[in-house]
Amino acid sequence: MSELVPGGNLPLPGGSVTVRVPGPFDVSALITDDSGKVRGDADFVFYNQPSAPGARLHGDTLTVDPPRLRSGATRVTVVVSPADPGTPLGRLPAPVLQVTDQGGRPIARFTPPRPGPETVLLLAEVYRRGAGWKVRALGQGYADGLAGIARDFGVDVIEDATPSPDRRTAAPPMPSAPPMPTTRPTMQTLAAVNVPHSPAPDGFVGLVNSARAGAGSPPVTLDARLASAAQAHAAAMAASGTLGVEGRDGVSVYQRITAAGYTYVTVGEHLVSGPRTPDEFVAYCLRTELARRTLRDPAFTHAAVAHVSGGRSGDTFWTALWARPLTPGDLSRTATEVVDLTNRERTRAGLRPLSADPTLTTAAQAYSTDMATRAFYSHTSPEGTQPWDRAAAAGSRMRAIGENIACGQRSAAEVVEGWMNSPGHRANILKPDFTHIGIGFAGGGPAGTYWTQLFGG
Repeated sequence: MSELVPGGNLPLPGGSVTVRVPGPFDVSALITDDSGKVRGDADFVFYNQPSAPGARLHGDTLTVDPPRLRSGATRVTVVVSPADPGTPLGRLPAPVLQVTDQGGRPIARFTPPRPGPETVLLLAEVYRRGAGWKVRALGQGYADGLAGIARDFGVDVIEDATPSPDRRTAAPPMPSAPPMPTTRPTMQTLAAVNVPHSPAPDGFVGLVNSARAGAGSPPVTLDARLASAAQAHAAAMAASGTLGVEGRDGVSVYQRITAAGYTYVTVGEHLVSGPRTPDEFVAYCLRTELARRTLRDPAFTHAAVAHVSGGRSGDTFWTALWARPLTPGDLSRTATEVVDLTNRERTRAGLRPLSADPTLTTAAQAYSTDMATRAFYSHTSPEGTQPWDRAAAAGSRMRAIGENIACGQRSAAEVVEGWMNSPGHRANILKPDFTHIGIGFAGGGPAGTYWTQLFGG
């Protein structure tokens, strides 16, 4: 079974798969095609409408049978919300997504970053890629509930003055949004609207740096390489009519950044449709906690924004990028941080700390770079080499070799925390037989960041 991180994806076997989210949550799903928009009420699966062609909900378990989805459907987005409407997800246990095949065998698990005030969470999506289907971890939250979902999936929220009936007997079109105290939300599919091309994003940096200054973060400056990547990705999203880290051409926004010549140590992005001006765009990004945190992140030194209108849907698609360039010193510091955090966990467990080893470091760094460059994610390379093969090729003579890999995390603290929350990775970190360690880090690829811990003893 694979442990997914935000942005991580995994091919699915043929046949149906089940997605389960146990706990005090409502599970629902949105079915969309290449436009990224729902066609109507039949594209919602929730507790009062528990089935649609190819998708069936029973309690906390959603079964998806891709070949049986409605004609043109290419994506099923799994949504979770508190069973008690209006409760912030941060007050509840973390939702854990469990994916199994039709024989009940585990395929993947995903625990998103801890939510805060969000009341709706896009947890994962099952989507078509070429002739096959994949699952991707998302973890995107909305503090504004139904309105946030509406913006991204092409639905409109209409409120009337009718008091809300009890949620368990009513039939709201979207159960993951808490009902308003005195109104009942309903939904209608939005017709495609052509939004005029907005003016160039003059003033974007000033708006952003004003918001950053208010949070005590240093200013960012525009970078031409990031601007080129942002423009290319906004154009790709407009052409497909779909928001996403990865375009229909299979190229991720992170791959566009590295192709433009910008090598980063940390990166962030905002992918948004709808705003017409820089003011509206920045206001949108400041509206929810996760987006606001990215915009204000003190780690970023450079930024860029681009937008393109028209395409398949006629919407305006925005891409904002945030990054800090990678220097040799950054790489060394990042590796040291991972080693220090790893040894802190070993010390807490009463184990000896690990020593950094140059041959393991060489092998780990080469493997992270390889995964980012060739866009794969596995302990086995495309040529079939295993961790011990790579360690030996780098010159290591250690008898015991172990490896942890991860992708998508933006910091040393985040990646070590993720490993410690995974039983298999935690066992490697706390294995008494290991005495040495090497760390690899690279930016790029479909996931944005690739990490390798190579252990020896």
